[in-house]
Amino acid sequence: MNPINRRSMLLAGLGAAAAGALAACGSSRGTPALVSASDPAVATAEKNRTRTGATRKVTLVAAPARVELGAGLLADTWAFSGRTPGKELRVSAGDLVAATLSNQLPQKTPTSVHWHGIALRNDMDGVPPVTQAAVRGGSNFTYRFLTDAPGTYFFHPHVGVQLDRGLHAPLIVEDPKEPLAYDEEWVVVLDDWLDGVTGTPDEAFAELRQGMGDMHMGSHSAGSPGASGNGHSMGDMGGMDMSGGAMGGMSASPSASSSGRGRSMKFMLMGAQSTLLGGDAGDVKYPYHLVNGRVPADPQVYRSKPGKRIRLRLINAGGDTAYRVALGGHKLTLTHTDGFPVQHQQVDALLIGMGERYDVLVTLGDGVFPLVAAAEGKNANGMAVVRTGSGSRPTATVRPRELDGKLVTASQLRAADEVRLASKKAERRHRIELTGGMRTYNWAINGERFDMRNPTAHPIVVEQGQRVRLDFVNTTSMWHPIHLHGHTYQVGSSGPRKDTTIVLPNKTVSVFFDADNPGRWLLHCHNAYHGEAGMMALVAYQA
Repeated sequence: MNPINRRSMLLAGLGAAAAGALAACGSSRGTPALVSASDPAVATAEKNRTRTGATRKVTLVAAPARVELGAGLLADTWAFSGRTPGKELRVSAGDLVAATLSNQLPQKTPTSVHWHGIALRNDMDGVPPVTQAAVRGGSNFTYRFLTDAPGTYFFHPHVGVQLDRGLHAPLIVEDPKEPLAYDEEWVVVLDDWLDGVTGTPDEAFAELRQGMGDMHMGSHSAGSPGASGNGHSMGDMGGMDMSGGAMGGMSASPSASSSGRGRSMKFMLMGAQSTLLGGDAGDVKYPYHLVNGRVPADPQVYRSKPGKRIRLRLINAGGDTAYRVALGGHKLTLTHTDGFPVQHQQVDALLIGMGERYDVLVTLGDGVFPLVAAAEGKNANGMAVVRTGSGSRPTATVRPRELDGKLVTASQLRAADEVRLASKKAERRHRIELTGGMRTYNWAINGERFDMRNPTAHPIVVEQGQRVRLDFVNTTSMWHPIHLHGHTYQVGSSGPRKDTTIVLPNKTVSVFFDADNPGRWLLHCHNAYHGEAGMMALVAYQA
């Protein structure tokens, strides 16, 4: 049984015992009593949300599926109801969602559903064993929660690296008083794909977690003096460049390991570099990058008419890839990020990390245009096509000039006036140090790998009603998209409201949120492999 499956079975086996342990007060190390997911305060917070009285029922069947990715390419994966991305779930703000998860995964594999970006009740957040016992294979579980904040969201499992299979789908919460004017809407899901093609995410993680060790690099090794070995390339390895950059063509031997035995590097990506991401772009080799489940050789075609104003809802559901997105021949007006409005900006392209969502408006021209999601730093593309008139389909490798035009990042955005946090001094401040590296694949927060067997060991404690400041301090050589469950934070004093934000190497990003949703919430890197390796922490409310 591989390491992922062992962990999955552990989560399933915790069951009621886990729930009891989570309800206990504090730890032997002096942690204060914490609000549990079943605490009455959670139900009280839910009662205070705005609701319409409507209930939206849906059944999500998680099961093995053979999916067609275009151009005759078939992949055996896991998916919701046999398709990836899964069928869009669309509700109105204030509706009650009643979503029944039917777990039909093989070998009794446990799973869950996390409702990414939704500030919902804690016991429905879908994080075993923190907020619920994992849903065992052959069992059902119904999630019930209110969706009171309109926006673009999605849902996916929160067990192991299941996110990097086909188990994800959009969740769109419509605003009954929608302030934007547009003619049509197009939901666009970006994804990096290896499952059922080169292996499985479990196999990829098993290789990555071995780390780089003392892999040979020509006449040098990552274990030589002046090389720390904490990254694929030389941001923290004494100025050398395993990608064949600064050191004039040195490259990692794919067959070398710290033990001296031959080792195949089937999944670990070497040499992916991006100035935009501060250096190292990612860990994993993906054979394909998808837009709405299709490869660029056989893309989805969105058909419309010239002059139509389209709202694009962009979701990065990938495991390890940031995408630079542009629509050839068009400007994009950026209106929202992570579900919340920003002051509008016109851009040529945008960068979207794993777990982030952006909404843009675009007025379509006449012709055929590529919507390109360039895998940042990985020399690969995903693509869809917009057709409003005659013309030939763009090639799969097309690179519109807009990709290299005006691009803004979250730090340059400003929250719309109606969602900006009221001015208030932070009453609690936590330093969230992002630590670890590639040598031993020891990604962590504040030097502590998160332990699902003891999730309350090192909580980040907050109190109901506090304004909280989190300082994300990236001490690693890689970028990390940091996601907070159950809340939306503001980036800086007037930046955008987000739940996932990119923190570049050797940079600090400060975010603020109001502690208004009691319970126990994960804070983690949304790189599926970094998070599973331990770059998670628990933000917990003091009882």
